[in-house]
Amino acid sequence: MTAPTPPYSYVSPIPVRRAHLGDALASEWTKIRSVRSTMWTLGVMVVLMLGIGLGVAAIVAASSEHPQNESALGFGFFGVLLGSICVITLGVLTIASEYGTGMIRTTLTACPSRARVLTAKAIVFFLLVFTVTTVTATVVAMAQVAMVDAAEPSGAEWLRATVGAGLFVALLGLLALAVGSIVRHSAGAITIMIGVLLLPLVAAMFMFSESLAKVQEALLTYAIPSQLIALYAGRSAVGQGGPSGWDPVWILAGVAAAAMAGAYALLNNRDV
Repeated sequence: MTAPTPPYSYVSPIPVRRAHLGDALASEWTKIRSVRSTMWTLGVMVVLMLGIGLGVAAIVAASSEHPQNESALGFGFFGVLLGSICVITLGVLTIASEYGTGMIRTTLTACPSRARVLTAKAIVFFLLVFTVTTVTATVVAMAQVAMVDAAEPSGAEWLRATVGAGLFVALLGLLALAVGSIVRHSAGAITIMIGVLLLPLVAAMFMFSESLAKVQEALLTYAIPSQLIALYAGRSAVGQGGPSGWDPVWILAGVAAAAMAGAYALLNNRDV
């Protein structure tokens, strides 16, 4: 047989083009929907929001005293607060688990742009959590209003209890994702986020000294549970001058943005 003479002129039938953000988004969507951690964490979150939210509404509906001056939407706070722990866990695992298994090397080999990878993870995670939380919060809110004889909620209250709750939880999860990217260790990052969620409120409860009164007030006012209460109630949860209305969402958005900026900087300047 006669070997073909160079130069060879083989043309691949596979189209070649530059990768873009859409490709990274498709990849991250495939990852997040195909792992068990997503199903379990979001599934438990939905169960907590539904179970606790409807349970609290049922208890209030069966009692002799009804909140005539307050709407029933505020009872959704309890389920959202506990459900946010599941979102924190998923946010950390979305990126820290890849460092633990070494899969991050494969991811960055396929997509050398580290910023694009982190951006795709953040977008997919945020939209998924926002959608699931908002839909679940809406179902819970409708059931609570139907079950409890209370004041009729306004349109602003409905918006905060559904879309506002979804944004708040999704931003909290985005903060967890940023911490997971910075720490690169699942257990450590989850522990840090649980501390961020609960430690300020717990620490403030044990500040009995008068010299720590202002610190105690600040911790009580800006603790995440207090901000979630303020989002539902539309007014500061502690005293006057604290976050009210949509302020908790904007505060958490600023904190999450700062954490993501740190995650981008460290991701580009550290070895995998």
